[in-house]
Amino acid sequence: MKIFLVLFLMGLVQGLTEFLPVSSSGHLVLLSEIFGVEESLFISILLHVATLLSIVVVFWKDIWELVKHPLSEKAMKLVVATIPTCIIVLFLMPIVKSSFGGAFLPYCFLITAVLLFATELLTKNKQTEGVGYKQALIMGIAQGFAVFPGISRSGSTICAGLLAGADKKESAKFSFLMSVPIILLSLIMEIYEVCTGAITINYPVFAIIIAFVVAFLSGIFAIKFMMKLTEKGGLKWFSIYLLCLGIATFFLI
Repeated sequence: MKIFLVLFLMGLVQGLTEFLPVSSSGHLVLLSEIFGVEESLFISILLHVATLLSIVVVFWKDIWELVKHPLSEKAMKLVVATIPTCIIVLFLMPIVKSSFGGAFLPYCFLITAVLLFATELLTKNKQTEGVGYKQALIMGIAQGFAVFPGISRSGSTICAGLLAGADKKESAKFSFLMSVPIILLSLIMEIYEVCTGAITINYPVFAIIIAFVVAFLSGIFAIKFMMKLTEKGGLKWFSIYLLCLGIATFFLI
């Protein structure tokens, strides 16, 4: 019964925090530590796939356009963002795997808190433009370093876009779209490791399905909420939350 409750909470937390600048993977690691269950990279990736489907549902028109026009300017910007992400992640992979044990989690939460607060201060009343190739590249680099639990992927990429002069709404939308190829590549890697026996799945299948569905539905809600919230600003409130969470995490793990 405990594992069903834990996976339900993981699905809910993943869906709600994936698109908020608070690090969904960091929250999942923290939940695993609190409930005393083994953190599974496979479960983390699977829940990210659920929220990937949330992106597909909300942005289906944009994604369909990308499928129909794979050489369009928007598609090329996603390629420009994805390449540096892949290079950085491959370089950091040995450290990343160990980070899922939670050793760096408090520090990563605090890094995200500082980034959000600094971005709000530095971009206040700043003239903005759409997401161009320069912004896409910078956002891709930020996404690469956001692979550590506690460093928010959406927060880092949106902040990178804003600091590079991009519009708030366009930064948020591009941030969500640029997560699609990375999640797909991560899934392929995890499937390979599962098939080769490098990762074993020790959770009931029904519990995994429940977590997947909960993450998918809550993800749809979170995307729509975040898109509206981004236009109004308010990153400092997430910064305060992460500051408190980071300090608390020192005592929780």
